[in-house]
Amino acid sequence: MKRRDFIKVSMLAAGAPLALYLPQGFAPARAQAKWKIGFSQVTTIEPWRVQFNKDIEAEAKKHPEVELIVTDGEDKTEKQVADVENLIRQEINALLISPKESAGLTGVVEQAIDAKIPVIVLDRNVETDRYAQFIGGDNVVIGRAAGEHAVKLLGGAGAAKGKLVEIWGGLGTQASHDRHNGFHEFTDKEKGIENLLDQQSADWKQAAAYDVMATALRNHEKIDMVYGHNDPMAYGAYLAAKDVGREKEIKFLGVDALPNEGVTWVHNGELAATFLYPTPGAEGLRQAIKLLNGEKIEKKIVLPTLTVTKENADQIMKDNGLL
Repeated sequence: MKRRDFIKVSMLAAGAPLALYLPQGFAPARAQAKWKIGFSQVTTIEPWRVQFNKDIEAEAKKHPEVELIVTDGEDKTEKQVADVENLIRQEINALLISPKESAGLTGVVEQAIDAKIPVIVLDRNVETDRYAQFIGGDNVVIGRAAGEHAVKLLGGAGAAKGKLVEIWGGLGTQASHDRHNGFHEFTDKEKGIENLLDQQSADWKQAAAYDVMATALRNHEKIDMVYGHNDPMAYGAYLAAKDVGREKEIKFLGVDALPNEGVTWVHNGELAATFLYPTPGAEGLRQAIKLLNGEKIEKKIVLPTLTVTKENADQIMKDNGLL
């Protein structure tokens, strides 16, 4: 079974089933040669983003009627804004964007819409509802799954105890806030769970998470669990604990569940669990093509999650040719 089969899309529309917001004056019309679709990616450094790009590029190869233009924001809001402005000047037929920051990319998204370019937002949202569609995992749901599992590992509902380190992805990203809020819906009910840090961000990076965890280990003699908002940060925290001989006393939870990364770390016993956050790239391109062909699309598509533990990690790895 290939990765695409592993993260089969479950289309769960939110809100009005066929509600559609298009730029005023937009009318689908076949380009002379190909549809020109721009994709503004925030960065190509993070492994999940690398897989994201692979998925959308693989889907584009199935559609000879599409010319896909991919840009790399280099993890900088100003660079991503400039990328989108350049795509607008190229007169693309549709824009796919995965923003670095919700607020920072809202203005240029509205510029595209004002230029009669429909926009599909992927993964992280923007602060306007004028886009045609949003596609992504539900980070609140993922956070809830992680929080429920954390409580289970720390003794169960009503009896859970432990000292918790949470490492945020980015304080300016809605995904990080949603993963935090969903998680704390469960952990905050447990009087025995103590949160040791206050909004410590590692910007989704493994090396930065190592540093956050190294400081936490120096400051706290006892840590029972780490919740990283993605797998690289959870793994960075694990490495920091391993370097001082404390990794066996701590349970590490992450998010993403790439087979060759988070799932592998669960298989190795380095993470206790990870929670699937599927990439929306392939589905985003399919939806853009539908839109350009004049079909109605849902305002929101939510991709499913999955809890990965020792019980199912091996099978996932086998299905992806890693065992």
